[in-house]
Amino acid sequence: MKKITSIGEILFDVYPGGKKLGGAPFNFVYHIIKLTGHGNFVSRVGNDSDGNEILEALKNKNIPTEFIQVDENHKTGIAKTTLNKKKAPTFVIKKNSAYDFIEITQSMEKLISENTDCLYFGTLAQRNLQTRETIQNLLGRKVKCMCDLNIRQNFYSQEIIEKSLNSADILKLNEEELELVNKLIFKMDYDLMKMARKLCEVFEIELLCVTKGGAGAILLRGKEENFYKIKNEKVVDTVGAGDAYASLLCIGYLKKWEITKINKLASEFANEIVKVEGALPDDDKIYEPFKEIILNEDG
Repeated sequence: MKKITSIGEILFDVYPGGKKLGGAPFNFVYHIIKLTGHGNFVSRVGNDSDGNEILEALKNKNIPTEFIQVDENHKTGIAKTTLNKKKAPTFVIKKNSAYDFIEITQSMEKLISENTDCLYFGTLAQRNLQTRETIQNLLGRKVKCMCDLNIRQNFYSQEIIEKSLNSADILKLNEEELELVNKLIFKMDYDLMKMARKLCEVFEIELLCVTKGGAGAILLRGKEENFYKIKNEKVVDTVGAGDAYASLLCIGYLKKWEITKINKLASEFANEIVKVEGALPDDDKIYEPFKEIILNEDG
């Protein structure tokens, strides 16, 4: 299996009833490691009780912490999370968190150049200059790049979005983000499929996914397109469903699966995640049927 590295935020999603580990790049790589047995994560936590708790939790879950920096001056990230009637989350994300200050290191550069086939990143961690420069410095090297836009609050700019799109071989975004890209960059009469194709053409995207929440997902690769929708009446919350989808999207791309297979398996995996509270399951049983398919492909 090819090697995947994720860079960006790790934080606590704080609910009225407690807190859970989160951050899209972390959720993504957590699934990658559980599904494939390996993956690397680059981030930064504070030298505080939340940071210590995160590092301890990762060690207990056998998630590598080698590239997680500890910040003496900034606190570990927090996102206050509330769910609406459709169980979809709204986040209020604290500014100037430790993950906003990820520093580039020689070992990190070596990880990307020698031990990474695909680098995953998003836009939230690029809101601050320090981490933005680190991420953008690592892009454009001889590895594939996957961007999951994950627009949060007002933590984006046209420049960040354009640079991210220019670097992406695989791109995942939702309908609202596609509309935002059109508003900022293309300024066309909005049509989902025309916009999606335009994105692929202008930014040379190899595999594009537009998610529509419970209404399904569209995949485009070259002239191929696929729509898949799964019915689920057991939604506990949709936190992290997109990150779960992204993990199978990335694996399927690297394994050169047909887009019909990628969309079906990614949708089915996301469907399992919405049945549990929070972005990450407490029980690894969810991963077993998907691991079997991935391992069989490797055999």
